[in-house]
Amino acid sequence: MSDFTMTIDGKAEAAKATFGVINPATEEVFARPPECTREQLDHAMESAQTAYRAWSKDEARRRQSLLDIGAAIQARAGEIAPLLTQEQGKPVDKAMMEIVGSSIWFQYTASLQIPVEVLQDNEQSRIELRRRPLGVVAAITPWNFPLMLAVWKIAPALLAGNTVVIKPSPFTPLTTLKLGEILRSVLPPGVVNVVSGGNELGGWMTSHPVPRKISFTGSVATGKKVAMAAAPDLKRVTLELGGNDAAIVLDDVDPKTVAQKLFWGAFENTGQICSAIKRVYVPEKLYTRVVDELAEIAKSVKVGNGLEAGTQLGPLNNKPQFDRVKELVEDARKHGARIVTGGKPLGGKGYFYAPTIVADISDGTRLVDEEQFGPALPIISYRNVQDAIERANATHYGLSGSVWSANTEKAADVARQLECGTAWVNQHLAIAPNLPFGGAKWSGIGVENGPWGLLGFTEIQVVNISKA
Repeated sequence: MSDFTMTIDGKAEAAKATFGVINPATEEVFARPPECTREQLDHAMESAQTAYRAWSKDEARRRQSLLDIGAAIQARAGEIAPLLTQEQGKPVDKAMMEIVGSSIWFQYTASLQIPVEVLQDNEQSRIELRRRPLGVVAAITPWNFPLMLAVWKIAPALLAGNTVVIKPSPFTPLTTLKLGEILRSVLPPGVVNVVSGGNELGGWMTSHPVPRKISFTGSVATGKKVAMAAAPDLKRVTLELGGNDAAIVLDDVDPKTVAQKLFWGAFENTGQICSAIKRVYVPEKLYTRVVDELAEIAKSVKVGNGLEAGTQLGPLNNKPQFDRVKELVEDARKHGARIVTGGKPLGGKGYFYAPTIVADISDGTRLVDEEQFGPALPIISYRNVQDAIERANATHYGLSGSVWSANTEKAADVARQLECGTAWVNQHLAIAPNLPFGGAKWSGIGVENGPWGLLGFTEIQVVNISKA
């Protein structure tokens, strides 16, 4: 149970204390990773700072290292996938997709260029705009995609020339610790340090004097605390926070066809995706048919232990999230919403909640207004499209949204009016390494992925060379 170590200065590092990791399908502690001490964190930060000097100067080595890491992850995928399922809950085939995707993200990032722009080159001077690394990056990741979201931070940070100290969620630290183990054989000591622990460790990292940037993915509430902790030292931040992503269905769709895509846009990973569909606006004339089609899909989906063959949806990852979904659905029921299907835990061991479709509900109900981050989807009726757009935008969140129509141009016109970082047409969750991902309003600051995410790990330097 305790066969997990941190990676500090290229070496395996245990700790005097450990903490339990619960398998959400069984509610049993199945592993005990180390609880990082403040002294160990200082060691990790110092190691990263020391390694930065050489690492930042050799771009060719950095690029090759990312390719080597991608290959090393692929080689260990069969070992890591069941571990990811045990700590996170997702079906093992989805876990394998996350691991393979992580390898692809490293390979893609290795192909990105760090631009040098020539702003002027004449008889007076040559002026270049260059991108320099920031230094040590403190990265803090969540529990829904623990490996993939770690890679979103590590890969561009390394290519840009930074070094990294990363802390995974205490609910899902194990695959990230395994990644650290893999990196020991690929990277110089100190380039990536992986530490594990609870919220106190995250606070130590964000207020630590060494990092020059914090890259955080998680809740809005914690993101605000990260920003406050970074402010006194003027640390740079990238914050990828929550979403309350609206899907707007137009009146020319086929309900049966659109329902399948809406369902998986909302319920993938048991609804535990920041950019998943969280509420659906449907025109009155299609409302009953869309609700019925979604309910039929929800009833047919196999929910179970992710290690069991055929499982489509696993449990919620942790008890606080399980309790939150129960609370939001009960609140909707209390306020007159109709629970079409689901609406209750499945019983027995594990944080299993029945896929839930909620109808006859409107804005002002918590399940509509808040981010549920679970398998409960409210369906809201509307009379005119402009009203639906205004209701979709009437939120502090602005991560993503989607519009569904037989007429893609009409849908695209509506999508452009959504106040969010990504607006999809006739699809949802179409995320790729070459596309920037980030949010408006409370959904975050900055973007990840693609050349835009890479530049977020750099700062501008103007080199002005006189020729006079």
